[in-house]
Amino acid sequence: MGNQMTEMLKGTLEGIVLAVLSARPAYGYEITATLRDQGFSDLVEGTVYALLVRIEQRGFVDVEKVPSEKGPPRKVYSLNAQGREQLEEFWRTWSFLAERIEQLHNTDGNATQGEN
Repeated sequence: MGNQMTEMLKGTLEGIVLAVLSARPAYGYEITATLRDQGFSDLVEGTVYALLVRIEQRGFVDVEKVPSEKGPPRKVYSLNAQGREQLEEFWRTWSFLAERIEQLHNTDGNATQGEN
């Protein structure tokens, strides 16, 4: 399941990160830790940081540099209005796909049961 999970995450990780940021502003490591706590244990920190750069460039987040006790200032990301619109679109798309996939799954299950 690992490779398939990785491939599916590639297409949904942006929406997942936006959903995390909709709850509260966070910096990269906090986002990664939150996702790992949610069961995304194989998630690589670098993947999240690369995604944060992309969503910042696309204008979905506001960034504030906050002093850190250790090292350079941290970039804290917060969802802005454009990001909230993108997240709403993600959830609409996710709901559409999830419904269709569930229909296929149920149809496939019934067809398989009928063949026995």
